[in-house]
Amino acid sequence: MKINGIQRVGGANPYSRQDAKLADLKGKRGRAKDEVQISMYAQELLEAQSKANNELRTQKIQELKQSVASGTYYVDAGKIAEKLYPYLK
Repeated sequence: MKINGIQRVGGANPYSRQDAKLADLKGKRGRAKDEVQISMYAQELLEAQSKANNELRTQKIQELKQSVASGTYYVDAGKIAEKLYPYLK
């Protein structure tokens, strides 16, 4: 007995029908896009929070500049080592 090849004759791809349906749907309605809507109240809260954070950040930067200029800025080497240790481990 002789067997010619092991390919299936007329084998069907079960995904071909699904691909055709998806291509047809994409052609009809175009590409779907995600959309996010933020309420006016949430926008106001975000603006207020960013203003408060910006003021605090500006104040802290000024304090750091003054301490560096006066020579009183202190760096705690132990805290730096604690933060670096997990990465070096």
